[in-house]
Amino acid sequence: MRSFVAGGLFALLLTAPVGASELTARLDDGTEIARLPVAQGAGWCVLWRHSVQGFEVADCYENRDGRMVLVKSHQPDFAAGLGHIPGRGRQVSDGEGGYWILDIDEPVPGGAYVLRAGSMAVDHRLRTEDAEVSLSQQAEHRRVHIALE
Repeated sequence: MRSFVAGGLFALLLTAPVGASELTARLDDGTEIARLPVAQGAGWCVLWRHSVQGFEVADCYENRDGRMVLVKSHQPDFAAGLGHIPGRGRQVSDGEGGYWILDIDEPVPGGAYVLRAGSMAVDHRLRTEDAEVSLSQQAEHRRVHIALE
């Protein structure tokens, strides 16, 4: 019986999708507002318009072995609330007056976080290689749980 169970478990592991994960966004009540496939090694960004200056800011993540890892951030200016923290990645010019913070490589604790979606003027969005979803359009001023599942 033991070898049968072990063999069955092995077969189950072989059929499970390796590295397959999905980025989800849910409201406090559990309502799902986004589900986007993000394969192992693939990335996505959380984008928004700066509430004062209006330019687009991006925090970009990767799926590393099923873990959500912040890898880089694009900031077009040194506006309020933005900037590089020494020792947290490295800052390089984007060639257009802004900058990238690269090599942040910070795993997100618990593989999830909560974002309060801004108004449509801010327009918080999730963008993968294949899709973009506006969180603000669906959940303006509401808490959104973002997770890699």
